[in-house]
Formats: sequence, structure tokens, C-alpha cells
Amino acid sequence: MITPLKVLFLCTGNSARSIMAEAMLRHYGKDRYLAFSAGSSPKGEVHPLALETLKEHGISCDALRSKSLQEILSSNCPTIDYVITVCSNAAKEACPLFPKKALVEHWDLADPAAVEGPLSLRKEAFENTFKELHQKIHSFLLNS
Repeated sequence: MITPLKVLFLCTGNSARSIMAEAMLRHYGKDRYLAFSAGSSPKGEVHPLALETLKEHGISCDALRSKSLQEILSSNCPTIDYVITVCSNAAKEACPLFPKKALVEHWDLADPAAVEGPLSLRKEAFENTFKELHQKIHSFLLNS
């Protein structure tokens, strides 16, 4: 039996991008990966449009919750193989640092939760984030 690779997605709020990435890697990576997510300043709840977008694409939202990086570090979390930050440098977000040994990668993704305006515009932002994550996760699956 192959030991699954452990991947942690980090962002600031852990309410949208990192949560979506966690759910998507669990879905597409099946038994090859264990996916986690956390934030440096977690919002404490998952954005409803993140959940809606995932469900629309047939991806389970079971057990998704916003949590802090500190919770991950202080728990009996398994050794993480990959840490992927999903903050947007363009938005001048401070991506969290992971203090343990792991391969670190950065995916520059705009925060769909920061989009304001009509519901249709906000839904479009989440759908665009889903599409970007879909592409990046499938590339990651091919190359890891």
C-alpha cells in the first residue's frame, strides 16, 4: 500500500480558496493524498458561496470548516509533505509561513470572498476560482 502524500493549503482567512482546494484535492486525489487547509487569521466559517460552488461541481463538503494554522501545528497532524499557499500577492495579502519542513509552493489566487456587488458577480468570482484551482490541482496531480 502506498502512503498518501499530505498536502496543506494555507491562506489568510481559510474560508474560500484553501477550503475549496482541500475539498477538490480530496475529490480528485482520492486515496493518493490527504488534504488539509488552514489560515493565519481564520474567519471561523466557510463562505457559503464556496460550499455552493463545490456542491454544483459534485464535490463533497463534508467536514469542511475554517481552522487556524496554529490548530494544525498543535494537533497530532501528520508530517506535511507539501504546503501550498493560495494568497494573492497582487492584493498584498500576507501569506502564512509554515514553520516545519515541507515542500512549499505558491498559487497566486485572487480572493473570491473579497468581491463585492451583485450576487451574480460574486458567484462568478467563486466559479473562476474553482476553474483556476481545478487546473492547478490537476497539474499538481500529474507532477507530484
